[in-house]
Amino acid sequence: MKHFNKKALLGAALATLTAIPAIAQERISAVVIDGYPARALWVKEFTGFFIPEVDRRLAETGNYVMDWQENYGGSIVKPRGVLEGVQLGLGDIGIVTTIFHSSKLPSQGLAAVTPFVASDARAVAKAVDEIAREYPAMQNEFAAQNQVYLATGVVLDSYQVFSTSPVASVSDLEGKKIAGAGMNLRYLEGIDGAAGVRGGLTDFYNMLQTGLVDAGMLWPEAAATFKISEVAPYMLNANLGAVNSKTVTVNQDYWNSLPDEVKDVLKAVAVDYRDHVAGIAMDRAAASKAAYVEAGGTIVEVSAEDRASWASAMPNIAQEWAANLNDRGEPGTQMLESYLGKLEAAGFTGVRDWTTE
Repeated sequence: MKHFNKKALLGAALATLTAIPAIAQERISAVVIDGYPARALWVKEFTGFFIPEVDRRLAETGNYVMDWQENYGGSIVKPRGVLEGVQLGLGDIGIVTTIFHSSKLPSQGLAAVTPFVASDARAVAKAVDEIAREYPAMQNEFAAQNQVYLATGVVLDSYQVFSTSPVASVSDLEGKKIAGAGMNLRYLEGIDGAAGVRGGLTDFYNMLQTGLVDAGMLWPEAAATFKISEVAPYMLNANLGAVNSKTVTVNQDYWNSLPDEVKDVLKAVAVDYRDHVAGIAMDRAAASKAAYVEAGGTIVEVSAEDRASWASAMPNIAQEWAANLNDRGEPGTQMLESYLGKLEAAGFTGVRDWTTE
């Protein structure tokens, strides 16, 4: 009969455990790019929310761990270069500012062509993202750029007009040069003599300071972040509306190389990031206006009559947008009607019906 002491038994147990091969945790590199600086709301929250949330969910199984490499502020691409950067593989994941690419991503202009409807980032983000999932047009446009669409982002509660000189109403913008970043330049076609000047958020301060423009269209949170009150101390609170301007995308070749578990986590967290950023945008809206006034800015409220007159004076850019997509074989009219229907169901009806001439 053999006799085993505790030491022998422990040694045998350890030998058995060490003989079992450990499950290898695969490390996956992910290069993230955006041309905007780290202080920009959506970039800051990508670092502070998106990445940690992906890591947390992957840690639940322990099969994969991401090796994040973040590159912002022009280190790899400028703000307008994210779409091409992801397309070429300069970044694996990017935050594309879609308003710079109306010709390549026309369907992304849906919220931009329907101003004066909803000044709620959460409602607009959800509605646009649902349209992207219900109709193939948006995802197909990114696929043509070698990218996989993850989610739409809305980082602003509403475009407002910030001016270097006093304004009391919309008529005070007549004959002015006004900076904008994309489709919102079309809003100026309803104001006599107003001229749109294309620029980006990081350019607006210098454009206003140097007199290149007399005013700029941006939102209060961005005005606070980029210290716009120093050069444009008058804000016309016109509530032009929230607009989707950011989309998280993934390089197609990189996506194809990812395990299904990682793909599923990225898709799920992108939607949570969408709602998270939109929520912060709304939370900061009132505080940003207060900060603007505290920094020396003056806010002028636009009357309901003035807003309605401005909207009515504009060309129907929504109908133009829909017709353009229809001509491409996409259901532009249905997308427009569905989008506005979603907003109406959420409690938002515009001062103009963009579905009619």
